[in-house]
This record gives sequence, C-alpha cells and structure tokens, in this order.
Amino acid sequence: MKIFKERNNVSMALLLLILGFTLLTTGCKQQQASDQTTQDEVSAIVLATTTSTEQTGLLDAIIPVFTSETGIEVKVVAVGSGQALTMGETGEADVLLVHAKSSEEEFVEKGFGIERYDVMYNDFILVGPKDEEALPKECKADIVGALKYIQENKIPFISRGDESGTHKKELSIWKTAGIEPSGDWYISAGKGMGEVLQMADEKKAYTLSDRGTFLSMEDSLELSIAVEKASDLLNQYGVIAVNPEKNPNVHLEEAQKFVDWILSEKTQKLIGEFGVEKYGQALFVPNAKA
Repeated sequence: MKIFKERNNVSMALLLLILGFTLLTTGCKQQQASDQTTQDEVSAIVLATTTSTEQTGLLDAIIPVFTSETGIEVKVVAVGSGQALTMGETGEADVLLVHAKSSEEEFVEKGFGIERYDVMYNDFILVGPKDEEALPKECKADIVGALKYIQENKIPFISRGDESGTHKKELSIWKTAGIEPSGDWYISAGKGMGEVLQMADEKKAYTLSDRGTFLSMEDSLELSIAVEKASDLLNQYGVIAVNPEKNPNVHLEEAQKFVDWILSEKTQKLIGEFGVEKYGQALFVPNAKA
C-alpha cells in the first residue's frame, strides 16, 4: 500500500511538472507571437495623401522601391488634403504627402507634425469641353479672368467641394476674383479628382485639376486644357511626419525613414522621371532642397 501511494505521488509530481512546462512553453509562444505582432505593426506605416498622387500612378511606381529598400510596408489612404491633415491630427496616419501648403504649415505650428518639407510640384489647369466655344483669348493664361467669364455666362463648373488642396486653390481664385460662386451652374461634387474630371466630361463643364491627374486620364476624356501656366497655378506638394507627442500610436521612426527617403536624391530622380515615357513629360517636378 505504501509503495502504491509513493508511486501515485511520483506520478502526480510528474504530471504537475509536465503541466507547468506546458504552460511555460505556451506562455513563451504567446509572448513571441505578441512580440511578432508588435514588430509587424511597426513594419507598416499609413501614408495619408491626395488622390492626385495615387490616381496618376506615382505611388504605385515608387513605394515598392521604398518597401524593398527598408522592409517597411506602406498603406496608402488617398483622400483630399484637408482630410489627410485631419487623419494626422487624430493619429490615423503616420506620414502625410499633401498639397495645401498654408494648411500644412498650420498643422506643424500646432504641433501635429514634426516638420514640413517641399517634395515636388506640378501645376493646376482649368479644363473644359473640347467641342464648346473656347474661352476668350485673353483668358488663356488668366485664371481669374476665366472664372469671371464662366460665372458671368453661367457656364457649368464642377468643384471638388472636398476641402482638398485643389478645392482650396479653387476657392482662393474665386476669392481673388471677388466672386462667391453659387447657382445651378456651380456644382459641388465632394469627390476626388478623377471622379470630378469624369463628371466635367459628362456634363460638358469646366473644372480645376492638377495637371498630373488630367494627363493620366486625358485619353478617356473629351476635355482639353483651357487655361494653363498662369502665375498663380503652382501646385506644391509637401511631406510631414506626424508628431507622436500628440498621438503616441504614431510610428515616428518609420515615418521619418519615409520622409528621408522621398527627399533623397535617388527618389527625387525617380519622381522626375515618372510619366516621361508614357506622356512625353514628367507629371511632377522634384524640388526637395538638398
């Protein structure tokens, strides 16, 4: 009987030892899985950007290079510049690539961004239906005069209406013209650049577009450039890493790597070459300061 009890005690001790080892091993595996999840999270960043950088195909061309060189995946969220800046304020993005310079500078001044850098530029253009009577010759390089003519003659105009950089630029031009646009002729779409160009095409209307998006869609549209190369149509893009002091979930180290990469000489060269082969001209002009 005594021997039987001792054997039972040994068996129980052995069972407890096995159970303890199993729990320890499971705990280690769970911790490793947790650590791996954290690493996976940090190896991906969210880039909030404008619809123009996505719809032109620029990001599809350059971001795989960044991921290949750094191992950092980039989730692109293409919205208007205003919404992208809001994503930065709420910590939903790690880095921003937008084109609303005054709003970007305000974003940094309020402490939401680390620093703003020029990346590249193109220009805005006024586009309208090919088969309609052209704007007066004197408006060809006068965007303010062109918008006055459109308003006076109640010619259909499609506005982005989405607080994007393009929308902000359009509103600033109307303000310069001393006009607060309203009426059936003025349509606020609340949509991205590609969709607005399609609406302008369907409605035989005018709209303000960045040159890059228009060139990337030109073959599918019955629209032509009505006003270009006006002095007040420069379209500057900037990059900003979001400040983790405002939102601790932001991955600053990885975001800063993206900022440094897009400002680098190698990437600036990629940007300057994009579009040349397909469109005969670059869609963006790199201008990061060395």
